Amino acid sequence: MREEINALVRRGPVKMSQPVVVTIPHRLGKQEAARRLKAGFGNVRSTFGEKFVVLEDEWAGDHLDFRASLLGQTTTGSVDVAEDHVRLEVQLPWILSLLANKAKALVQRQGKLMLEKPSKPTMGS
Repeated sequence: MREEINALVRRGPVKMSQPVVVTIPHRLGKQEAARRLKAGFGNVRSTFGEKFVVLEDEWAGDHLDFRASLLGQTTTGSVDVAEDHVRLEVQLPWILSLLANKAKALVQRQGKLMLEKPSKPTMGS
């Protein structure tokens, strides 16, 4: 399987598939949900190691744009925090779109954990 993936990667740029969209309800309010997500997003590497690495992330108010490496493939996405839910949208490369349903379930589970598990406020928050 790895050889087939490497052959696909060597062919050049891979078309993006439909985005994976996850909506996670919460009762935290916008400010607290954003604070928890910022703290959780910062710790994502310690949770997933080298399989998922955040390359860039930029928060603008309650909106996050990010670029990450997932299983060696570059992906982009965004997070929007609302008063009662969080919406995550990730553009997966074609090869990763084959795992989209599993990825969606994983993102949903991790997002809920970030929102449910209180984190200590950081300086300046």
